[in-house]
Amino acid sequence: MNSEPLGSAGPVADAAPISNRWTRLVGVRHPIVQEGLGPFRTPRLAAAVSNAGGLGTVSMPGMPEDIESGARTFREHIEECAGLTDRPFAVNIPVGVDAAGRVLPFTDVYIRMVLELRRSDSEIARRLTVMTTSAGFPGDYVAMIKDGGMVHQHKVGATRQAVKAAEAGVDVVLAAGFEMGGHAPAAKVHTYVLVPSVTEAVDVPVLLTGGARDGRGLAAALAMGADGVAMGTRFITSRDNSDWHPAYVQALLDATEGDDVAFDGVYGPCRGLRNAASEQLLAHGASGLPEDPVEMVRWKIESMQRAQTTGDTTDSLVMTGQVASAITDLIDVAEFVPGMAREAAEILRRLASSVAAPEPVGA
Repeated sequence: MNSEPLGSAGPVADAAPISNRWTRLVGVRHPIVQEGLGPFRTPRLAAAVSNAGGLGTVSMPGMPEDIESGARTFREHIEECAGLTDRPFAVNIPVGVDAAGRVLPFTDVYIRMVLELRRSDSEIARRLTVMTTSAGFPGDYVAMIKDGGMVHQHKVGATRQAVKAAEAGVDVVLAAGFEMGGHAPAAKVHTYVLVPSVTEAVDVPVLLTGGARDGRGLAAALAMGADGVAMGTRFITSRDNSDWHPAYVQALLDATEGDDVAFDGVYGPCRGLRNAASEQLLAHGASGLPEDPVEMVRWKIESMQRAQTTGDTTDSLVMTGQVASAITDLIDVAEFVPGMAREAAEILRRLASSVAAPEPVGA
């Protein structure tokens, strides 16, 4: 906890141009979230997003054979982020299940570690205020997370999943469109269809995830009834993402339309770049891949980590959303987050001013 917070010399200069129930619930300035970006390091990036007025997210560090060792690594990443920001940030933990529907051990260990860390360290508890779950239904963990004093966000890929999560008591729903990177929803519904349906079906705040990259995406999300956006690929391609190999980032900057592909991932479909590794997965029954389901999952996670750490973007899985084809530059998070919020507000004001006032009845 001795590191200087990134960009924390003073408050974000501008007043928040967009304030709503989600920003008030979480205690941030701008309705912009950095998505979970496992299975590698994200504490510095998460801190940068939180310092910029958004909500940064520390991602889980994969699924090692020694789960307790993975939990210790996860804790170290959380502590690093807490030492770099004095603002709210989140953690992301997938709810993995086996073929019989049983929750995988790492999910339980990681969630309990986070809650115990908050109980034992009041300074971290003050910063680490949000837990995002994804992949599978959080079930009994909803009450556990709520009792632990955290805001609980849950990612869904279908309207029925959103309703189920809201009825179970989650505080926020992330509506994930199929164009998103990483672990994409099995329902394969895109954001433009999914988000309005979800916002109509639940009363809790909704965040759009999948396809957003600037203020236009945020304005569109708000117009569809959402309360904000979550982004992964846009934040990977930033100067603040210093932990990831530059070759990975460059591969996303070089991507064009059609360079992405969905393939069988860890918890369902995954979206990444089309390369030798993803083509191998697409070729069902291809030789050289583990036959045991657990080992196959481990192979995929290690392949994703290898791309992020070594820059092997040919023979390792490179996770990205379709939006990579529209991103050609690196951003500075401190400028980008408030600038994106201002851009969205300006778009909405301009559109509102272009709508004629209704004529009086009977005129």
